[in-house]
Amino acid sequence: MLKKFIAGSTTVLFVLMLMSFAASPKGNQFETSKQFSDSADKKELVANEPAKDAKQEFKELFVAEASTGGVNYSQLNPQAVSFVEDYIEKNREDITEIRNWGKPYLDVMENILVQHGLPKELKYLAVIESNLKSTARSGVGAVGPWQFMPETARRMGLKVSARYDERKDMTKSTHAASKYLSSLFDIYGDWLLVIAAYNGGAGRVNAAIKKSGSKDFWTLQRYLPTESKNHVKKFIATHYLLEGQGSIATVTKDEAKNMATASMLSAEELANTKTQFISGRYNSLVIAKQLEMDISAFNKMNPDFDRLVASGNNYDLRLPVDKMDVFISKKPSILNESIQLLLTGNANGETSRLN
Repeated sequence: MLKKFIAGSTTVLFVLMLMSFAASPKGNQFETSKQFSDSADKKELVANEPAKDAKQEFKELFVAEASTGGVNYSQLNPQAVSFVEDYIEKNREDITEIRNWGKPYLDVMENILVQHGLPKELKYLAVIESNLKSTARSGVGAVGPWQFMPETARRMGLKVSARYDERKDMTKSTHAASKYLSSLFDIYGDWLLVIAAYNGGAGRVNAAIKKSGSKDFWTLQRYLPTESKNHVKKFIATHYLLEGQGSIATVTKDEAKNMATASMLSAEELANTKTQFISGRYNSLVIAKQLEMDISAFNKMNPDFDRLVASGNNYDLRLPVDKMDVFISKKPSILNESIQLLLTGNANGETSRLN
């Protein structure tokens, strides 16, 4: 159980703190719920910090490295930790039972999704939609394992009538769901937004994008209906429970790109880098200049950085360990110069050096 892991790890941290205090000459004073709270924003550990908060250190350790109960949480977005933790604890037995009796159906769905060029893990969407029941019917008229409304089902090629309803057909409805998921991905290019739109409709997702000014799920989620927001998190939790880890289907478009970037770097290069969650109109050339870093090396670690930052999205900046320490110490200066370059085209009188 994740709670037991947390309790054990907290005890270890407490013992280490006591040992540190003793060695110091002075010592320091120390739903299925739909109403789960989000965790705090992700923060980066800073080298040579004077005093660190033990709870925050533990949370960062948990997000980066925790693996318990056969589940690896290393790719889990910090804003999903609280929900996923509670959801898995409350629903582990039921979801595991569905996997056991529903394996033949999940295998059929997986094969069809792959035929359509979709992530096979999207089969878990049917688990949270209907518990894999072909006879499932919602209060608003959605039917079948993929919970199609009549109009959407017909648009995806299914026959729906009083005498015959193909929404209940496991194979045909999965082909239809694959077509629908593909069409949504063509619009958003982001699986979390696709799942939100599958639940609440593209109109609500588009409205949330407009209100938030962002296409990042973790930024716009507060503008989505609670059901749609939590539907995405239930999918993530179910995926982690049944797969033991995340995948391309449980991350945002930008997080997926960062995963792809990581796969382009060698193991040695990855071991010598750190990531920092940033928001703001940073400029790659300004960062590279102030860190005395080659721009090509920066771009390799952070592809398409300027476009993604300019689109209003947050970003997991990746830098060599020593450069990250410098970046953290110079963040205000780097951001100010980046904004000056954006507004005037001149960063501290050094436009020619940047262009």
